[in-house]
Amino acid sequence: MTMPAGYVPLTLDLGDEYRRYLERTPRPTADLTFTNLWGWAEYYGLGLSFRGDLCWICQTRPDLRFWVPVGDWEKADWAAHPEIRKGVELQRAPHEVARILAARFGTRVTMHDDRDQWEYLYSREELATLPGAKFHKKKTHVNNFRKLYGEDYRRLDDPAHPDGIEHVLELQEKWCQWRDCENSPSLLAENDAIFRVIGSWSRLPGLVGGALYAGGEIGAFSVGEQVGDMMVVHFEKVQAELKGVYQAINYAFVNHSAQGAELINREQDMGELGLRRAKETYNPVGFVKKCRLVIAADED
Repeated sequence: MTMPAGYVPLTLDLGDEYRRYLERTPRPTADLTFTNLWGWAEYYGLGLSFRGDLCWICQTRPDLRFWVPVGDWEKADWAAHPEIRKGVELQRAPHEVARILAARFGTRVTMHDDRDQWEYLYSREELATLPGAKFHKKKTHVNNFRKLYGEDYRRLDDPAHPDGIEHVLELQEKWCQWRDCENSPSLLAENDAIFRVIGSWSRLPGLVGGALYAGGEIGAFSVGEQVGDMMVVHFEKVQAELKGVYQAINYAFVNHSAQGAELINREQDMGELGLRRAKETYNPVGFVKKCRLVIAADED
């Protein structure tokens, strides 16, 4: 589908301008980071429309859809934007913007909660220390990993280890072979997004990450970026045969790459029950709750 009038295809050159709008957004989400948009730009056919008060996001694949825009939602003149019209559905909308639009437009806006898109929030302090009985199993896995493989975490921006990015891409390629990505459209799309993001590392300011090594070989990696007071974890992959590796990379990342954050955002579960259970075992302290907003005709 062609890009709507007023929209341009998302490119890396638009990053700085987009981030200025994101900084004014009352409730930024993992979805709305420029890193996420860039990673999935080709898959969704994403486009941007910069205006005075809001930057709108559209996807053109598999069909035309509008995401909630970024900018100062409270001060924006929503009625002046053509997207606010009958039949339009705003996707990936935090509950905060739903309340704002409900106050502006009343019953013209209908909210449909989207639990599968809720983003999980955790206390960085808790994930960095794993205190008490509720984290006992996690801490045991971390300790077992250390006993078996040591603790060799290397930041991807460490000049002492310039081959870290290369190792991450090698592990991702192997992971995709193990998981048979070629026969899974969703995994193949994620693989492409990871290569787009990591391959553009130097042009995506704010990215942080690290790799965990076992026996001198990369065993896991995690990549994120800080947005406000939260660290968004965009990608995390491991060699599953390493005992305790899932818990170990989570623990190492929050201790060595997320020190400035208060919250860790580990994104949504997409309705996958196994992933939901795994995320719940880390004891989330809250969620970025999201919904779909459907616009009805003007009552006049």
